[in-house]
Amino acid sequence: MSDARTRTGALRRAAMRLAGAHVLVTGASSGIGAATARALAGTGARLTLAGRDRARLAAVAAATGGDVLAYDVATQAEELVARAGPVDVLVNNAGVGWAGPFVRMPAGDVERLLAVNLAAPIALTRLLLPGMVAAGRGHLVFVASIAGAVGVAQEAVYSATKAGLLAFAEGLRHELHHVPGVGVSVLLPGVVDTPFFVRRGTPYTRAWPAPVAPERVARAILAAIRDGRPESFVPGWLRVPARLRGAAPGAFRALARRFGGMPGPAADG
Repeated sequence: MSDARTRTGALRRAAMRLAGAHVLVTGASSGIGAATARALAGTGARLTLAGRDRARLAAVAAATGGDVLAYDVATQAEELVARAGPVDVLVNNAGVGWAGPFVRMPAGDVERLLAVNLAAPIALTRLLLPGMVAAGRGHLVFVASIAGAVGVAQEAVYSATKAGLLAFAEGLRHELHHVPGVGVSVLLPGVVDTPFFVRRGTPYTRAWPAPVAPERVARAILAAIRDGRPESFVPGWLRVPARLRGAAPGAFRALARRFGGMPGPAADG
């Protein structure tokens, strides 16, 4: 009983009040990032919207009242943080993809995925987390992907970057257990209806599962922050293959081969 109360209390302490909080959303110009900005607009939070497309960011800012910072998170993390100032909530959402056989993947694309999907969230967290710890208040959100939990054929590097993000978040969660006001959440979406697939150059063509709306992921992000949820799958049934791979990897691989592998990844940004 006491252990249950302790766990419940830890989750409650990790919850975050959004009213008056300064929230930085990366990859905010479209897709999940833009939907998250719109969802945050009614919470009383102060929004800073980061991305590379200044025109798209301006349109999202006009609809949400956010401030625009047009920076590339892969190469300008320090400049972005310097301009943003202290941040209470960091939503690490920016991401890029590439689809095809790994043996044909250009080195430049490998480097870009590693830089944007993994190195940039780590860099932003390194720069912003000390302020959260000092204040005893803050929340880190990492938009990962079901691909990071199970691996996806033709997207080995993308899967690896998202798996790295999941491991990084888990490690931070253990480190921060003694800082009750700072929470860490990961989102594992499946296929999301955003421009991600067009930008990576390979459209999503499966009939099932159907892509979910980015607004659904945005709602899960807000719930994760408000309730201190460590992990959220969108849609929820994706928890099943993720757990199956961990508990019975042989059975998972057999099923994946039979049904042609897991569906494509989440659409970031």
